[in-house]
Amino acid sequence: MAMNKTVVIDVVGLTAGLIGEHTPFLSSYTKNKNVAAIQPAFPALTTSAQSTYLTGKLPSAHGIVGNGWYDHAECDIKFWKQSNKLVQAEKIWELAKRIDPDFTCANLFWWYNMYSSVDYSVTPRPNYLADGRKMPDCYTQPADLRDFLQQELGVFPLFQFWGPGAGIASSTWIADASILTEKRYNPTLTLVYLPHLDYCLQKYGPDLPLIASDLRAIDAEIEKLVLFYESRKAEIIILSEYAITPVSKVVYPNRILRKAGYLGIRHEQGLELLDAGASKAFAVADHQLAHIYVNDKSILDTLKGVFSADKNIALVLDKQQQLAHGISHDRSGDLVLVSASDAWFSYYFWLDDALAPDYARTVDIFKKPGYDPVEMFMTSKVKAGYKLLRKKIGLRYVMNVIPLNPDLIKGSHGHIPDAGTARPIFIGSFKQREDPIQACDIFSVIMQALTGNGTLK
Repeated sequence: MAMNKTVVIDVVGLTAGLIGEHTPFLSSYTKNKNVAAIQPAFPALTTSAQSTYLTGKLPSAHGIVGNGWYDHAECDIKFWKQSNKLVQAEKIWELAKRIDPDFTCANLFWWYNMYSSVDYSVTPRPNYLADGRKMPDCYTQPADLRDFLQQELGVFPLFQFWGPGAGIASSTWIADASILTEKRYNPTLTLVYLPHLDYCLQKYGPDLPLIASDLRAIDAEIEKLVLFYESRKAEIIILSEYAITPVSKVVYPNRILRKAGYLGIRHEQGLELLDAGASKAFAVADHQLAHIYVNDKSILDTLKGVFSADKNIALVLDKQQQLAHGISHDRSGDLVLVSASDAWFSYYFWLDDALAPDYARTVDIFKKPGYDPVEMFMTSKVKAGYKLLRKKIGLRYVMNVIPLNPDLIKGSHGHIPDAGTARPIFIGSFKQREDPIQACDIFSVIMQALTGNGTLK
């Protein structure tokens, strides 16, 4: 069975409320398309949402309980791992290949994109040099695709993909790389990830005047992709993973645990480090979700009471309660905390900023025992310029320019949407039976586009 050419464009954070005067292309385009909301699966986080879309399963089945979790065997907290083998359910391209042996898939920056069974993949992958430098780069399959794309487009702009410099340049590079990959390989299914709105929405919240220029910038990239893929006779789906909600409160679960005497702390070079393996309990904070891993099970009920009493924590889910929310898994915490809709969780565990670990003031997504959106801000451009000068002349440097101020963050995501709140969006040529569409059903919607199974206008 031959399948239809299909492209799925993931515009992170896009909602119906953001489409308007600042998005002229989307405003016009959606007038002739079916637009629906998506009811996100819990948790509404990048890797969890994408894995649910691509498997049709909840985190309890595919195993992606967040952007990071605790490895019990290694006693280590791991974030932003990239092997596709971490996703423990069949992916949509694997099913499609069984139906159509000629089917091929290109994955442009959807997560868990290394060592995947897709035919063509492109994903961020820095080059770490022996002297400690982190050089922008990407990883591709086949390997020579990297050289081709970077020869045509320049080196992947890693420092515009995340960090204080995050901006439209990375989404532009991904969009252009998608076009070049399409021209070179002509895949049946293409998955494209455009992260740009994620930056401004977390920094400023969904405040239209503040993010107007960002909306115009991503609208132009979407227009470029849509017009190109229309010329290729592709069925186009535009969607998002979650809605960003305004936040004004920060919750510090590790500080709560530390004050209760449960957190293991090591002192190194006069600074403090969280020692997960030596802790009675600790938190892995991830936007509006926090996994609480409890090494001393005798304090579990006490902890549940402590967190339940915090008015900025909406839910405290033990393993049994996690079943109803589709997140119970070996990787999930003994307790899972969900913040109130106007709050989010910070990983901070120190009580004195003077004792914060050296990585706290840097962009270091792998060392930090939790997600840190404050990495999008910097303390001083002058200081950053000085650090870059040291880099250019070959001197050692530490890019410690990230402030220790979580109050800067004005938008977050991950919690279960309240009635009437914004939801991620679906735009396509499909007659949907339900609005909102359940996140697990996106898998079927993409399969319907590929097979033309009675849902296209």
